[in-house]
Amino acid sequence: MSAVAAISLFRSHIPPIRTRVLLTVRALQFKPCPFHCGPSPRLSNSRFDPDGSGKPTTWDAFGIWDDRIDEPILLPPSIKYGTPIPKVSLARVGGASLLGRRSENEDRLRASQISDTVLYFAVFDGHGGSQAADFCHKYLETYVRDLVAKEEDLELVLSKAFHEIDKALATQLNISPDVATLPTAGSTATVALLRDGIELAVGSVGDSRALLCRKGKAIKLTMDHTPERKDERERVKSSGGSVIWNSLGQPHVNGRLAMTRSIGDFDLKNSGVIAEPETKRISIHHAHDAFLALTTDGINFIMNCQEICDVISQCHDPKEAAQRLTEQALQYGSEDNSTALVVPFGAWGKHKSPTSPPPSAGASPPLAAGPENAAPTGQ
Repeated sequence: MSAVAAISLFRSHIPPIRTRVLLTVRALQFKPCPFHCGPSPRLSNSRFDPDGSGKPTTWDAFGIWDDRIDEPILLPPSIKYGTPIPKVSLARVGGASLLGRRSENEDRLRASQISDTVLYFAVFDGHGGSQAADFCHKYLETYVRDLVAKEEDLELVLSKAFHEIDKALATQLNISPDVATLPTAGSTATVALLRDGIELAVGSVGDSRALLCRKGKAIKLTMDHTPERKDERERVKSSGGSVIWNSLGQPHVNGRLAMTRSIGDFDLKNSGVIAEPETKRISIHHAHDAFLALTTDGINFIMNCQEICDVISQCHDPKEAAQRLTEQALQYGSEDNSTALVVPFGAWGKHKSPTSPPPSAGASPPLAAGPENAAPTGQ
């Protein structure tokens, strides 16, 4: 049997899927510079240069759907994890914050890069004034950055950062045992850290939320901290606090606060209101995961996670999605501040909601929404 015939017989017995896997692994492991520019067009077996054009292949080339986001492949993480990982660009992230019917917008949002490999996304919803939300918006990122530099576990980073920002806020407000009246300002905090475009860790206190859209379905990444949760209610009571229901049937800690965990609210620290976040870690699968969404209760109390997922999935880009989501909450009757942060992943645009969205009503505000640019334009 000739060598050519033997090779052909061998190849005919390799399943097609295994062949593609072998080609992908070969490209990841043995092509440190896959974006080679040759003198003329050539054919290539590499998924990083499938048409031999020499042009950098992006995640866009891995799908056949509309509204894909054209971002380059992150080669070192792709080699490290053995799967193509697209870049998650801050320029693509969408953010919006609307006043609603409140006199002041106490919501804040933030998206930034805190290291070569880690991205930071956060929403804060202040109450009792904007002091706590402003403080978190300005300083929590710094605590996370310092901890990421020396701590590998992102969940532990979030837990330590939440405690440190809570202590720093107490110092800022001049809290001491001699203070007769403790400040009542507080804030929710929902923070997501994305490392290498694939490792996602989320930490949260309060009732702001994070969700992941996977294959068009919403995966809830956070749990609300309210007295309605039996475990939270029992913890508050065991700490000396009480849970009182108002005339609308809504439970509050000591009759004042609708959440059991927060940054600030120092008058309730001895009643079981803590700054310890619940954390969750999950791997992103860019072939199936379309986006991460962080939202405040102006949206969450009006729309469930799947409804949020469906509204975002109707939109052409994350900036439109964040604006559409906040406006939709107001149309549904929300009177609170409504804030959304939408982070696109590899499957953006792949799983469309069957309902077409109405025309966009306007552009989204900057991603570092603070007191000076919190978009107080809601009706």
